[in-house]
Amino acid sequence: MHENPTPTVWVLSDGKAGDELQCLGVAERLGVVPEIRRVKPRRLWTWLMPRGPIDPREAPDRPGSPLSPPFPEIAIASGRRAVAYLRTLKKVSNGATYTVFLKDPLTGPGTADLIWVAGHDRLRGDNVLVTTTSPHRLTPEKLAAARAAPPAALAGLPRPRVAVLVGGDSRHHRFTPADIERFAGQLDDLAQSGASLIGSPSRRTSPALAAAVAAVFARNRGWWWDGSGENPYLALLANADAIVATADSTNMIGEATATGAPILVFEPQGGHPKIAALIQALERQGVVHRFCGRLEGEGYQPIDSTPVIADAIRQGWQRHRAALRLGAA
Repeated sequence: MHENPTPTVWVLSDGKAGDELQCLGVAERLGVVPEIRRVKPRRLWTWLMPRGPIDPREAPDRPGSPLSPPFPEIAIASGRRAVAYLRTLKKVSNGATYTVFLKDPLTGPGTADLIWVAGHDRLRGDNVLVTTTSPHRLTPEKLAAARAAPPAALAGLPRPRVAVLVGGDSRHHRFTPADIERFAGQLDDLAQSGASLIGSPSRRTSPALAAAVAAVFARNRGWWWDGSGENPYLALLANADAIVATADSTNMIGEATATGAPILVFEPQGGHPKIAALIQALERQGVVHRFCGRLEGEGYQPIDSTPVIADAIRQGWQRHRAALRLGAA
C-alpha cells in the first residue's frame, strides 16, 4: 500500500501577521492543522538577530519555551526573530525536524533545509525555491465559495465590479496629500466610466486617505467597508472583475493574482527596488497594469505559489524522512 503520511507541523514566528499568515497558508496546503509556536525574545537578543542566539529564557529546556518537545517533523518559520529559533530546533531535534524558512533569512541558504523567496529577492541556492508571488491563505475553494454566495450589498451592484484594496504609509511609501487627491480623482474617473466600486481600507490606511476614498464611493454609489462586521476582503477579491491595489503591499498584489482578474496598481510617493521588480514581473505577464483611472487588461490563469511551495516541502520532507530511516538502519 502506498504510504502518504501526514506530518506534524509547527509554525514558528514572532506573531507578526504577515509572516504567520504565509506560514499558515503553506501548512494548510499541506493538509495539516499546524501548532503555532511564537517566539518572544527580549530586546537584547532581538538586537542580535537574525545572526545571534535565541533568548536563553526560551531555551528548549525552560518552562514555556516555544521550542519545548516533542519536536515536529516539519517546522515552517518566517520573520527575523524566528531565524535563530529554527536553527536551534534543527540542532536540538538532532536533525530530525525538516526545517523551512519563508523569505530571505539574511543568514544564507544553510539556515534551513528549504528556503522560499520571492523572485525579487537575491538569495539563490540548491535548496532555495523561487516564485514570483508570495504564499497566502486564499485557496481556489475559498474563492469559489465566496463567488457562489456574495454579500447582498455586492451582488446587487452592476458589473463590471472593481475591488479597491487600499493600503497606506509604509517603510517605503507615503501617501502625500497630492497622492490622495490623485488617487481619489482616478477612482472617480473609473466609477464614472460605468464601473461599480467595492472596497475596503487596511490597518495602515490613514484617516485622510480613508475619508477621501469613502467620499468617492459615496458619490458614486459604491460599497465601501466601514469596519463593522466581518472583514469582506475575500468577498471583494472573489467578486471583482478587476482589482485596484496600492503599491505599498506586495502581499496584497500577490494575493490578488490568485483571482485571475486584471490588477491595476496605484503607486504613491516612494518605492523600493524589490516592490518595483515584482510589479514589473507581473506587468510582463500581462497581470498588472498601472492605474490611470480606467479599466485595462484581460483575465488570466490565476497565479498561486502556495501549492508549489507546499509540494516542494512535502517532497523535501519525504526525502529527509527516507534518509533518516536509512541512517537508522
